[in-house]
Amino acid sequence: MRAALPSLRPSERRIAQAFLDNPADSARLSMADLAERCGTSPTSVVRFYRRIGYAHYRDLRIDVAREATREKLAHADLPAVSGDIDRDDTLEQIISKVATNGTLSIADTMNALDRRALARAVELVAGARRVDGFGVGASSFVSLDLQHKLVRIGRTALNWRDSHAARTAAATLDGSCVAIAISHSGTTIDTVEFVAIARQAGATTIAITNHERSPLGEVADVVLTTAARETRFRSGALGSRIAQLMVVDCLFTGVAQSSYDASMAALRNTYAAVHYRTVDET
Repeated sequence: MRAALPSLRPSERRIAQAFLDNPADSARLSMADLAERCGTSPTSVVRFYRRIGYAHYRDLRIDVAREATREKLAHADLPAVSGDIDRDDTLEQIISKVATNGTLSIADTMNALDRRALARAVELVAGARRVDGFGVGASSFVSLDLQHKLVRIGRTALNWRDSHAARTAAATLDGSCVAIAISHSGTTIDTVEFVAIARQAGATTIAITNHERSPLGEVADVVLTTAARETRFRSGALGSRIAQLMVVDCLFTGVAQSSYDASMAALRNTYAAVHYRTVDET
């Protein structure tokens, strides 16, 4: 449901949000009651569950109830306070919500991440002559993190924070290069165009996004999907960044493992280069 949100109509989005905000309670509602609660019609409910892949409303209710129970048991040790940040939250509640949303974003992304897509991305990056990354806002820091990691194991990796520089760089890529774009929504214009230009130039493209069917997901060759629990209070700064960093770590670790001995040697050398050594150690 989270992945489908950008492609849903307003009435369908309200239905999805009702399930996401309170899955156990919403799963107990009849179609008519759910429609009334969301200020829409039963017809919109039908369109909604069909759009996300269900043939019958009862199947959706069963899956939501089952998932809500599984999540409750799996995360029983987490603080009870979670969800979006409210006007009157105490500092203790803010800490609890930030920590819980981050933890759940990692857990959800672990379950949702396509293993085949990740394996393909690892293969592409490991064999690339050059890797160019780009993201806007909070996603740009995630792209920078990936560049730093790849450089530490001897890979040629660049990160572009200016959209014009990113587009010109993308135009110079070829079939031996990989372009990686990061966007939680998958609708950031500059990010989508960066991928489109790189792909037209001949590079293989990888997208890291929360919404596979977004414009970014549609234009990329490989899509690594996060399942972040983003809050409306700090969009782009809480669950999405944590989930993206997890995917980046998985991608980097896979690439490093593909040339284990060389990567370990590079990591030792780069570690030694930036750590102070006394005279006795030299």
